[in-house]
Amino acid sequence: QVQVVESGGGLVQPGGSLRLSCGASGSIRSISAMGWYRQAPGKQRELVATITTGSTTYADSVKGRFTISRDGAKHTVYLQMNSLKPEDTAVYYCKVVVPIPLAVYWGQGTQVTVSS
Repeated sequence: QVQVVESGGGLVQPGGSLRLSCGASGSIRSISAMGWYRQAPGKQRELVATITTGSTTYADSVKGRFTISRDGAKHTVYLQMNSLKPEDTAVYYCKVVVPIPLAVYWGQGTQVTVSS
C-alpha cells in the first residue's frame, strides 16, 4: 500500500509564491515518475509538471513560473510556484508512478487560491 500526501496550498495574492510538497510512503521499492496536476472548478484535470530521473515536463501555461524538483531518497516532490495568477487557482494533485508492480497513486489534493 502506498500513501500520497500533499501540503502547502493556501491563499495568495496575484504575483505571489507558494511551494507545494508531496510525499509518498509505504511499500515503495522505487518511483519512476512524480508529477503535479490541477483541476479548476468546471474543468478537467490537467498536467502541470512532471519529473523523472532524467527529465522534467511543464505545461506551457506555467513554464518560466513553476519549478518541479524531487528528493529521491525521501520519495518527495516539490512544486515551487512563482508569479501566481488568478487562473492558477485550482486543486493541485500529486501523482506517483511506481514501476514494479506498475501502479499509479494520487494524493487527496491541496487547494491553491490566487486572489486579491
